[in-house]
Amino acid sequence: MQWIKELFGVEKPIIAMCHLHALPGDPGYDAQKGLTWVIEQAIQDLEALQNGGVDAVMFSNEYSLPYLLKVEPITYVTMARIIGEIKSHIRVPYGVNVLWDPIATIDLAVATGAQFVREIFSGVYASDFGLWNTSAGEAVRHMHRVHGKGIRLLYNIVPEAAAYLADRDIAAIARSTAFNTQADVLCVSGLIAGAEAKQETLRLVKEAVPDTPVFANTGVRLSNVEEQLAVADGAVIGTTFKRDGYIWNEVDEARVKAFMDKVRTLR
Repeated sequence: MQWIKELFGVEKPIIAMCHLHALPGDPGYDAQKGLTWVIEQAIQDLEALQNGGVDAVMFSNEYSLPYLLKVEPITYVTMARIIGEIKSHIRVPYGVNVLWDPIATIDLAVATGAQFVREIFSGVYASDFGLWNTSAGEAVRHMHRVHGKGIRLLYNIVPEAAAYLADRDIAAIARSTAFNTQADVLCVSGLIAGAEAKQETLRLVKEAVPDTPVFANTGVRLSNVEEQLAVADGAVIGTTFKRDGYIWNEVDEARVKAFMDKVRTLR
């Protein structure tokens, strides 16, 4: 797991989500405010996260509800523009996540120079978004074709709002995913964004794949971070860093700082 320390500069890194507001083509896009406002909000959240001391950031189209399993080109094209325009503000390692499209995510990472991505790369699920099928082999081969070798792949093996179709326990899924895909990280999530990943699930996954990094992917907060990081090798944080802990609010720098102060004492 030496690469984690080399990429993020610390052990047990905290990756903060920088949620981009609704984009052109999204039902929630505000054409009156336009992309200038979306970019301004992204800069505001990015600066609050960095000033608060996070180890890395990950840009996602969180406001693109309801999500597509194959996104329209306007989504990742616009995300590339936004990241390009704010790149001079980025002071930490960064990744991307185009919900929920692995190929678009990889393309965006290559186009913007992102060092890591998070996606649903493996498995078949019944989800709120329909039947959710994947092909890790296709995604990884695509990454090599577009010269993305070196991008770290974070595999979410407990997708939000979805259930694995095969009758397999989480430890078996973790073991086979780690073996068959050579994932850089396995991410464990709760039911929805902001919902805590169960401690027992984290423990089962980590015990199943001791040589593969395991990240808590949702629901880590000040009150449970000690317990979560006692098992997990890192965490992805979104909702906790928002004002009042509400996902659709702006990032609260004071909340970020209090959380990261606690993390540093745990390290």
